[in-house]
Amino acid sequence: MVKNKFLIVEGGGFKTGFVSGVLDSFIINQFNPFDGYIGVSGGSVALSYYLSQQYRFCLKAMLILAKDKNFTKYKRTLGEEGYMDIDFLAQVANKKVKFDIPKAIKFAQSKSLHFVATNRESGKAEYLDPCILDWIDVVIASCTLPFVTKGKHKINNASYLDGGWGDGLPVRWAYENGARDIVIIRTKPIDISIKQSWSDYFGSIYFSSNPSLKSVFESAYVQYNESIKFINNPPSDLKIKQISPRKHLKSGTYTYSKKTIMNDYRYGIDLGLQHIDENSA
Repeated sequence: MVKNKFLIVEGGGFKTGFVSGVLDSFIINQFNPFDGYIGVSGGSVALSYYLSQQYRFCLKAMLILAKDKNFTKYKRTLGEEGYMDIDFLAQVANKKVKFDIPKAIKFAQSKSLHFVATNRESGKAEYLDPCILDWIDVVIASCTLPFVTKGKHKINNASYLDGGWGDGLPVRWAYENGARDIVIIRTKPIDISIKQSWSDYFGSIYFSSNPSLKSVFESAYVQYNESIKFINNPPSDLKIKQISPRKHLKSGTYTYSKKTIMNDYRYGIDLGLQHIDENSA
C-alpha cells in the first residue's frame, strides 16, 4: 500500500490549544486516515498526545504550564533557562500528565513519524524519528525556542533548537518524501504571510559569528512564506487541505491565559469536527 496521506501539525507556543482541540475531536471520533505524521514545535507536543490517544491530555498539560509561576519568569529571559523553562515540559509529560509512549509507538507502528528540529551547527532542519527512549527529548528539541527558552537541547551530542526556524511548514519535505494527500493543522489564518520577527532580527545579530545560524534567522520567514506559496500552488499530483483559524487566535505564542487557551481549544474542536464531517467516507 502506498503511504501517502500525511498530517502536518504546525507549532505556535500557546496557540497549541487550538491544535489540541482539533486533535481531540479526531480522538473522540476515532478519525485516523493518515499514513504519516509531522510535528513542528508545539505541534509535536499535541501530535504526541494524539498518537497516544490521550483525550484532553495536551490541554491539561498546557493549562498546567500556563498556571505554573515557575514556567515563565522575565528575569530568566537572557539567562541559561530562558523566559520559559522548556525542561519543565518533561516533568509534565513524565509525571503530571503522563504521556503513554508505548501506546503512541504502537499507534504509529508501520507509519511515518517525524518531529522537526533545527540543528544549531548546520542551521538546517532535521526530521527526527522518535523512539521509546528519546521521544520526549525529541519533542523538547523541536520546541526549544531561542531567547524564550534555553535555546538548545542536546540529543546524541547534537544541539537543536525549535523546528520552526528550520522548516516551520514542512509541506515540501513531506511531498518530496512521498506525501500526495496532506492535511495541515495551522495556528495562523491561511491568508497570512509573515514578516521578520523581533526574535529573527535579534537572532541574526546575536549569532553573527555563526554564519549558518545567522542565515537561519535572516531567512526563516522567507522560507515560511515560500511554503505558503507551495501550499497555494501545489504540484498537480498533490492534494492539500488546511484546518486553520479564520482569524488570529485568542492566545499568542507567548501570551496566554486559561480563558484564551480554552477559547482556542473549543474553536479547534469545532473546526476538527467540521473537517471530519466533510472528509469521512
